[in-house]
Amino acid sequence: MADRTAPLGVEELRALVRSGEIDTVVLTFPDMQGRLQGKRFAASFFLDEVLEHGTEGCNYLLAVDVDLNTVDGYAMSSWERGYGDFAMHPDIGTLRRVPWNEGTALLIADLAWNDGSPVAAAPRRILRRQLDRLAERGWTAQVGTELEFIVFRDTYEQAWNRAYRDLTPANQYNIDYSVLGTGRIEPLLRRIRNDMAGAGLTVESAKGECNLGQHEIAFRYDEALVTCDQHAVYKTGAKEIAAQEGMALTFMAKFNEREGNSCHIHLSLQDADGTNVMPGDGPGGMSPVMCHFLAGQLAALRDFSLLHAPNINSYKRFQPGTFAPTAVAWGFDNRTCALRVVGHGRSMRFENRLPGGDVNPYLAVAGMVAAGLYGIENELELPEPCPGNAYTADFEHVPTNLREAAELWANSPIAKAAFGNDVVEHYSNMARVELDAFDAAVTDWERFRSFERM
Repeated sequence: MADRTAPLGVEELRALVRSGEIDTVVLTFPDMQGRLQGKRFAASFFLDEVLEHGTEGCNYLLAVDVDLNTVDGYAMSSWERGYGDFAMHPDIGTLRRVPWNEGTALLIADLAWNDGSPVAAAPRRILRRQLDRLAERGWTAQVGTELEFIVFRDTYEQAWNRAYRDLTPANQYNIDYSVLGTGRIEPLLRRIRNDMAGAGLTVESAKGECNLGQHEIAFRYDEALVTCDQHAVYKTGAKEIAAQEGMALTFMAKFNEREGNSCHIHLSLQDADGTNVMPGDGPGGMSPVMCHFLAGQLAALRDFSLLHAPNINSYKRFQPGTFAPTAVAWGFDNRTCALRVVGHGRSMRFENRLPGGDVNPYLAVAGMVAAGLYGIENELELPEPCPGNAYTADFEHVPTNLREAAELWANSPIAKAAFGNDVVEHYSNMARVELDAFDAAVTDWERFRSFERM
């Protein structure tokens, strides 16, 4: 795996701690949803003890539901196993300042058991395994994630107390590419951009989107693990900054019946010399490597949908004519397809349009790499591209709900071969827990349709 330049070095951290400029270090790890969990340390204690030896965290954090309720069905953590600890080992390459929290630095940990073996179900470990498979072929994955979010002029507490109803979006109409529209909340967008730059992310742009109050901030393409780490930091930081500004923003895949929040993921492969191996003399300027890699995406897309759309709400995005995909299809610069080939020469890559803003980037990128390697190892032939409207063409449909996606994942020989039975079973159980919770819930929709009229 390529060396990474740390946004903040250890010796620089020591100097900042001595001067009193940094007094807190946050050690985190991404959970099953891609959220950062962890501990805040006094900076001097972190340097003296945690930096070298790590720390511990309860292993139930990879075996609970989204509300951190203990649930059954996980082999790695349960009441029967005593809910012990796993070790959190700091990855120094992720050390960075977080300007939105005064006097604070943050870094991400890898998880291990007490015997030193890695925690197989940890999202960061799952991605590392697939990147190691690429490295065996002399390749690295270059990735960019494009996260959309909706901003409201209500605080998170106000939104909660209103049961997330009657919130005021930051913009009252479609502001896709509108400079006036982004200008309406430029103080918030500017602070997010500048604070992310201070955390070591390279900001490219901000633009308005279609839903009311919807926006996107884009960051520079980078090595896959770096991008996923930055994605997690950005998502947490954007929420914290919005809260500090008396506002709230959501990355949920489908907040209302208008356009959902997407997270398009761009991916290309580089060789040891840093050359993109995807362009070539094939159709559309693609190399055989890219053709097989893309064919693998198509072959595994339905089986791996759980990695791209992990929640009940995720599947509400997949509606015709919404710029969210419904067809397992690919095309050249075709936004109606699940997979879109873009760029030319050194910039050639493909975009996976399936994930929403609720995606765990580590799992989604791991799925894309595993699917691509499946296509290469089996020399899969790439079918003809979709030249027109994939919504109305005759293609396989992406799963329409979490239950369908979970069944495909649990029974997938491609998933079991790439990730191992333990990982497949772990994330099958995650889906089961969500489905059981949803099946037991009574919704507002049911009350409105049934309270008086039934």
